[in-house]
Amino acid sequence: MKFLAITLIVHRPDPVTGVHKPTHDRFREVLDNALLAEELGFDGFGVGERHERPFISSSPAVVLSHIAALTRRIRLFTAVTTLSLLDPVRAYEDYATLDHLSGGRLELIIGKGNGAAQRELFHVTPEDQWERNAESYEVFRRIWRQDKVTAATRFRPPPTDAEVWPRPYQRPVRVWHGSATSKGSVDLAARYGDPLFSANVTHPIEPYAELIRYYRERWEFHGHDPAKIAVGAGTAGLLVTRTSQEAIEVYRPVFESTLAFQRQFGLPVVFETVEDFVERSSALIGSPQQIIDKVHRYHEQFGHTVLHLHADANGLTDARHRSSLQLFQSDVAPVLRRDIPDPPFVWGPVLPVTEEEPVAYGEDPLVRQRAASGGGRRDTV
Repeated sequence: MKFLAITLIVHRPDPVTGVHKPTHDRFREVLDNALLAEELGFDGFGVGERHERPFISSSPAVVLSHIAALTRRIRLFTAVTTLSLLDPVRAYEDYATLDHLSGGRLELIIGKGNGAAQRELFHVTPEDQWERNAESYEVFRRIWRQDKVTAATRFRPPPTDAEVWPRPYQRPVRVWHGSATSKGSVDLAARYGDPLFSANVTHPIEPYAELIRYYRERWEFHGHDPAKIAVGAGTAGLLVTRTSQEAIEVYRPVFESTLAFQRQFGLPVVFETVEDFVERSSALIGSPQQIIDKVHRYHEQFGHTVLHLHADANGLTDARHRSSLQLFQSDVAPVLRRDIPDPPFVWGPVLPVTEEEPVAYGEDPLVRQRAASGGGRRDTV
């Protein structure tokens, strides 16, 4: 099993202390969390994309490019790229550039996106967002695979024998389809034989398990090999402590503050108590053994081989958050890596073996390129 640390770069007062960090400091915190994720041995780091309050994650390609310059091993994910709002040509240009700069460490999770404010900002309606998402993805994947692209598009000027630069590093980049509760993303993923990433955050397990079962059915309907299915799943929170009692008491003020926030803004409340949240949500809160058992219960329903955890402290102190991540990596991750298989593909750059020698996982391909050309200086890209 592989593990990602993911942030949506929420920018609101700390749920417990009420302190509202300056924007610059919040971005610096994201960079520090990415470095911590690589230091602790996480397999990937993801940055979301939202264009409305309380998020400041409107430019994930820029943030991930900075992270790429600071790191060497960890794979870089979008979570998610909202293709329903974007020009697919412009999105390709940004992400192909980032992929080159990172040495082929980019993976995309795409989706239609959520939130009325960002739909209004981009003049996208609930009625056409699914069609926009599907059309943008079709153009996006063609550009990644073809030197010249012609497409009969409705939502942007149709490209005709269009060349888009730079040409790709990964051929092609791996694209996951993010899904919450709608079958639209699931159908798109199954049609193209792409991996699925279940949000698995807001509700108990049942609706997510049902959607993943549907994905597997549609995958086989489209003639794909069941052995090549890859599913990822999110989690609603993280706190690993030595005992379950300690975890609940430490997390209680975080949960109660979040509950108050939901009620203040009229958001749906699914879990009324921290005990119910720990028991029935996907949150991993408890002792190492409790968390191992819970991931196994979810795996029985999902068959997932990738798991994302919160990169942010989310109301915990920085020291407590770091301790939780360290305990996860020391006492939880090794067991899950042993018990649950990895995805059915190489966790590294997607490069044609016949055209370019594959880059070993953990190796910086830019350093290799400099060595091959006689350059010995290790610059920051």
